Amino acid sequence: MRNVAAGSLSTRLGIDEGTQLPRSIIEFYYKNDALNDPLVSEEHITAFGWATPQEIDDIIALAIRVNDFLSGLFLGAGIRLVDFKMECGRLWENDVMRIVVADEISPDSCRLWDIKSNDKMDKDRFRKDLGGLIEAYTEVARRLGVMGENERPTGPVLVQ
Repeated sequence: MRNVAAGSLSTRLGIDEGTQLPRSIIEFYYKNDALNDPLVSEEHITAFGWATPQEIDDIIALAIRVNDFLSGLFLGAGIRLVDFKMECGRLWENDVMRIVVADEISPDSCRLWDIKSNDKMDKDRFRKDLGGLIEAYTEVARRLGVMGENERPTGPVLVQ
């Protein structure tokens, strides 16, 4: 889901990074490291049987809901949600299947920019060798209220 031009969209279409898109854009990618996760169309998805037209509609509706929620959440914390990657899966409950978010959504899977300065607060700090990755992730956590102001990042913690 893309809200602002950045990354491969900017490169592929020659749109200046940071350009607000006229509307959010949903793109589909075939998750395959050996192929560098190529962009695919809905036609590819249905032709190869990866998902049905109804499942694609469900994925799109879910992506729009997640985008609306996250955009508001981050905006309230002074962060612009530029784009994010969302992996979906099928969850079966008896004979009923529904499309669900099947992976984490974090600064590793989002582009997050400070609203005022446009400073990158996401994995682009690593990709572009900007440094300060842990500090940026910590700032996102603090702004969202999941880490206290004087709290220092630690390793993973088992939640019971």
